[in-house]
Amino acid sequence: MKDYREKVVIKTSIISIISNIVLAGFKAFVGLLANSIAIISDAVNNLSDALSSIITIVGTKLAGKAPDKKHPYGYGRIEYMTSLIVSGIVLYAGITAFVESVKKIIHPEVADYSTITLVILIAGIIVKFILGIYVKKKGKEVNSDSLVASGSDAFNDAILSISVLASAIIYMLFKISLEAYVGVLLSIFIIKAGLELIKESVDNMLGVRIESSLAKAIKRDITKEPDIQGAYDLILHDYGPDRYSGSVHIEISDTLTVSDIDRLSRKITKMIAEKYGVMLHTIGVYSVNTKDKNVINAKKEITKIVFAHKGILQMHGFYIDFKEKFISFDIIIDFKVKNREEVYREIYDEIQNKYNGYKINITLDIDMSD
Repeated sequence: MKDYREKVVIKTSIISIISNIVLAGFKAFVGLLANSIAIISDAVNNLSDALSSIITIVGTKLAGKAPDKKHPYGYGRIEYMTSLIVSGIVLYAGITAFVESVKKIIHPEVADYSTITLVILIAGIIVKFILGIYVKKKGKEVNSDSLVASGSDAFNDAILSISVLASAIIYMLFKISLEAYVGVLLSIFIIKAGLELIKESVDNMLGVRIESSLAKAIKRDITKEPDIQGAYDLILHDYGPDRYSGSVHIEISDTLTVSDIDRLSRKITKMIAEKYGVMLHTIGVYSVNTKDKNVINAKKEITKIVFAHKGILQMHGFYIDFKEKFISFDIIIDFKVKNREEVYREIYDEIQNKYNGYKINITLDIDMSD
């Protein structure tokens, strides 16, 4: 799967490079002949797209290196670093085009459009639309953010090229020159795209929340096992596209033996790895008391106290020892609740008052996954 993904990314990127270089060459030639900053800006944008695809190939090849002693999780995150470089190139291209367009507004020069200008622009628009569809489709096929972004960028380029075409037609028909202003508009779109790509790259490097559909699917499959009553605290660390390693807690009956738990954890690890490519290196266990009615009733009482507060997403890992007078469980409070610590303290105090003399241990868990 990894080799297939790499081949698709590289092949698609090469097609994108060739297309953008050809377009950039034609547009630069026509732009210089027509003395059009808008067309030249469009050519620079195509050239930056080609350079971005080259860096994507380099990043993909480096990210595919085998793990070693120093980097046991591999080099997958290099793709995020190369995405950041690509973002910087796009931003630079946009700023350069903006500066040149503003100069043209301050010191206007007459453009000289011709039929060949229109033909090149129309051809460029068609190529960009086709390229956008192809690249985006391949990006979704192999879960490559870089390719999906490149495909979306190609669509945006086509739309921007339409504005350049429109300004050329308006000038040819009415002798009204809008091309410098269109150049400014075009450059603003490029700058915006560059900033958005930078944000996305930085988010990936910092670490973002697990995709909701993936988290829910993994938990759902885990809880399909008859002996598992719940799956919680799913934490996945991203070591590159489709490279996850993490842990999860499961709630199981206190009647299971160590041998039963070992068999169950091995089965879960194998199933999740094969189905999702996710390696669960740790499976923690919460024991659920199924025999003592006092424990069951106490859990019901405490659950009622906890969920009486707004913003409580989850309560799990409940444990009570009447002999040792010890109560322990975890709660998750929504990030939207500004005073999370205050809500935690209120819950703690209410349970402490209810169970005076008990040692209360409530863990404020982080809302890591859906």
